[in-house]
Amino acid sequence: MTTTLDRATTPAAPDSTARLSLALAPRGVRPGRLDGAWWPRSRDLLLELPALAAEIDERWGRITRITVNPAKWPVIPPRIPVAGHTVHAGWFTTEQDEHTIAVFSYAPRRLNLLVVPPETDAVDAARLMAEAARPANTMDASALLAMVTGSGVQAPGPRSDFLPSAVAPSDDVAEADRRADVARGRAAAWPVPA
Repeated sequence: MTTTLDRATTPAAPDSTARLSLALAPRGVRPGRLDGAWWPRSRDLLLELPALAAEIDERWGRITRITVNPAKWPVIPPRIPVAGHTVHAGWFTTEQDEHTIAVFSYAPRRLNLLVVPPETDAVDAARLMAEAARPANTMDASALLAMVTGSGVQAPGPRSDFLPSAVAPSDDVAEADRRADVARGRAAAWPVPA
């Protein structure tokens, strides 16, 4: 039995809603290559990670760290505030599939989750999430997405609202400064923990 969670909340931004859809492999069963899947509404870790952390913290232990591949995330802040604590974020370009997020807890435990592209329609997202959480799954995240891409999911590509780093990390100093300014601007809007 696959655990699927779906929760909608409204963040401070009036024109957007944060969606959390999470599917995890059943407890007590050794997972396949993936431990489940996460379907965020956007590629904004500052907006999306708190909802994911809230769900996983309750059931699996407090998240302390995450890693992603920068090919799909426009800004990767080093620290992300979530309910009462901070999650440290990092990235790998070649060591981690661009369609996954690795979640680490105090336990120490690690979850490797498929990140279903935000623009995926609900039917294909449900298929991807169910397959990623199935213990017998032998495909990695990219192979699983490629399988479904052939049946209707548009291959995710660069979006106009992404920073250029969404395609590849940049060695350009000016570009790095621009990304840092964007990250600082978003961080200034973070709620201050009590």
